[in-house]
Amino acid sequence: QVQLVESGGGLVQAGGSLRLSCAASGNINRIDDMGWYCQAPGKQRELVATITRDGTANYSDSGKGRFTISRDNPKNTVYLQMNSLKPEDTAVYYCYAVVRTSYWSRGTHWGQGTQVTVSS
Repeated sequence: QVQLVESGGGLVQAGGSLRLSCAASGNINRIDDMGWYCQAPGKQRELVATITRDGTANYSDSGKGRFTISRDNPKNTVYLQMNSLKPEDTAVYYCYAVVRTSYWSRGTHWGQGTQVTVSS
């Protein structure tokens, strides 16, 4: 079993910052890609940012220049630093991790989601 636990969401005013964290635990041999998606009310879940094991990051157009993804491999943790937040960033943010539980077994696991609300 693999569990991902997110933290750091909350209510912030427009222009403010939040830092999300997501820690993976359980039967983990190695974690490959990690990242964040968000889902606003009435919308589909969409990609925010991804990061490879060696630290190569990619961002959606909405997050470029404002969000920074990072990870701590020994801690099996991924972070999302969100600056200059806008009301349209309001959503539930989900982390994911591509986890190898053995040499032969690899799967994608998701966190439970953390609410980010940006007031105008």
